Amino acid sequence: MNIRREWLEKDFYQVLGVDRSASGKDIKKAYRKLAQQYHPDNNPGDDAAETRFKEVTEAYDVLSDPKVREEYDQARDAFSRGAWAGSPGGGAQYVRFEDLDDLGSMFGGFGLGDLIRGAGRRGPQKGADLEGEMTLGFAEAIAGATRLLTVQGPEGPRDVQVKLPAGVEDGQRIRVKGKGRPGSEGGPRGDLYVRVHVAEHPLFTRKGRNLEVEVPITYAEAALGANITVPTLDGKVTLKIPAGTQSGQAFRVSGKGVSTAKGTGDILVKVEVAVPASLTDEERSLIERLGDLQSDDPRQHLGV
Repeated sequence: MNIRREWLEKDFYQVLGVDRSASGKDIKKAYRKLAQQYHPDNNPGDDAAETRFKEVTEAYDVLSDPKVREEYDQARDAFSRGAWAGSPGGGAQYVRFEDLDDLGSMFGGFGLGDLIRGAGRRGPQKGADLEGEMTLGFAEAIAGATRLLTVQGPEGPRDVQVKLPAGVEDGQRIRVKGKGRPGSEGGPRGDLYVRVHVAEHPLFTRKGRNLEVEVPITYAEAALGANITVPTLDGKVTLKIPAGTQSGQAFRVSGKGVSTAKGTGDILVKVEVAVPASLTDEERSLIERLGDLQSDDPRQHLGV
C-alpha cells in the first residue's frame, strides 16, 4: 500500500462534505457540484477558489477509486489507533509502531515506522506520484488526442506528453507511467495522474458510449410519420419517424455514438413536437377544424 502524508493530515470526506459511508455516486455528485463552483474558469483571478478547487479534486482522486479509498480509510484508521496527543501544550505524541508497520506503506521514501524512529532509507524507493489536469474539446475527447502537460517537479517545470485514448470521459483519470517524481536510491519514478475535463457539446449529451440529442418535429410529422434529417458527429443521417409518434419518444441510430476500445455506442434521438408560437389565420382555421374532427379524448384515462 502506498500512502501520502496528506492522507493522515486531511479528511477528504470533510473536504467533499460527505459522510464516510457515502456511496460512490454521492461522492461523484458532491465533487461535480464543488468543482463547478470553484473551477478557475468560473472564478478568474480568485486564488482562494483555485486552492479550494485543487483540494476538492485531490479528495475526489482518492475517494473515487474504490481501491485507493480503501487504502486511505485503512491508513487513517491505523494511524488514529496508534497515535494520540500528549500534553495540551504541544507535548510529544506516542505511536504504536506495530500499527504503523502493519500498513506496509512508504512515506516520502521511508516506512511510517522508520519515519517516527528516524531510521534510514530501506533500499530503492519509487518516487511520489504527481497530479495534473487538462481540458479537452468534446470532439477531441471523442477522437482521442496527444497533448503536452507542464508539470512541476523537484527538477523544475517540464513538459510531459500525455496520450488520451479515444472516447475519454469527463472526470476520467489517466495514468502516465513513470512521469512522476524521481525515485530514491535508484528507485523508479512515480506516475503522473491526469484528470480530464471535457467541454460540453452544443447539441449532444454523452451517456457512456451513447450520445443523446433532442430533435424537434412538427405535429404533422408526428401524426403522419416522416423521414427527418438528424445530426451525428460525422455528418447527418435520415431517420424514419413512424405515424403516431409521441412527443418525448426516443429512436436509436445504431453505431453513431462514441467509439472506444470496448465498442461503439449509438445515438438516441429524442423527438419533441414543436408547437408554433404564433399562427396565421389560415393555420388557425385548419387547426380549429382538426380539433372539431378529432374524436379521441387524450384525458379520458384521467376520469375527468
